Amino acid sequence: MGAGHDTVAAELARRAAARGHEAHVIDVLRLLPCGLGSGLRRGYQASVRHLPWVYAGIYGAFLRGGPGRRPSGVPLARLAGDRLAELVERTDADVVVPVFHLAAQLTGHLRERGALRVPSAVFLLDFAVHRQWLHPGNDRYLCLTDAAAREVRRFLAVPVVTTGPVVAPAFRAPAPGAARWRERFAARAPGRPPVLLSAGAWGAASRPAATARLLAAAGYLPVVLCGRNERLLAGLSREPAGLPLGWVDDMPGLLAACHALVDNAAGQTAVQALATGLPVIGHRPLPGHGTDGVRRMAALGLSELAPDGPALLAALGRLDENTRERDERVARGKALFRRDPLDCATDL
Repeated sequence: MGAGHDTVAAELARRAAARGHEAHVIDVLRLLPCGLGSGLRRGYQASVRHLPWVYAGIYGAFLRGGPGRRPSGVPLARLAGDRLAELVERTDADVVVPVFHLAAQLTGHLRERGALRVPSAVFLLDFAVHRQWLHPGNDRYLCLTDAAAREVRRFLAVPVVTTGPVVAPAFRAPAPGAARWRERFAARAPGRPPVLLSAGAWGAASRPAATARLLAAAGYLPVVLCGRNERLLAGLSREPAGLPLGWVDDMPGLLAACHALVDNAAGQTAVQALATGLPVIGHRPLPGHGTDGVRRMAALGLSELAPDGPALLAALGRLDENTRERDERVARGKALFRRDPLDCATDL
């Protein structure tokens, strides 16, 4: 739904092309008939931005596990089955790699029926595994963590491999753009450590202005990622406390120049921060998968969960430069990147 799935798919395709393969990136929502996928995307975006309690209810009913019979994503996914099978035949694909849970339901359903002739290797890019990722028809699951892999094995008798996340190479290398960001921060607020607040590509966040004011009052420079949400950017631009940013092309440089990331979704921005060596603090998470992912990251020691303002300031205070806690957190984040998922997807 959000840009994180697109970012992962694009990076896997780049790696495949670099090895001489031919990669095709397909949005499963565009395979659904009668504009259904576009409607789902708009509805999800609106609920996350404006009616989070609605999405929390949807997540609880359809995605989170529970007793008794639970709704399945297969009836929706199968509407795209014929078009996906046709694409596989037309492109002569050797493997399909779902990076979105609806796609995993689709490939599992098709493989189980024998309607998909090539293997499917699901790259499960969430820290918290929800039930719509899981389908016994898929051939292999690739997970971010050992904990996620164990969760998949509880429900499916298929091969499961822990690979770690996927980020572009620039996030794991020295960032030449960091110096320019530091200069910009110093000109805006000399001596104030920049703290990055992420609202995702859609600019979905709970009370970002209040969080920015809290950080500014404590001596930090709040830098707010508004994504493509022009309304949020305009609103925060009227706040003197922080520095709001629209869509950022140089994320490696920005992350490398900041003191910490305040995250609300445990998504791709958090993963990129871990790769860069930037500590992550979970605060005011999005409902549903955002809350579960932020909590799971904290339980694994990859971040710290700050449930309120005082806890957020305390967590930031423990992350001063050259402290043992900061060094250990950075080391755990970088150790997450173990294997290239493409290796595990193409050897089926």
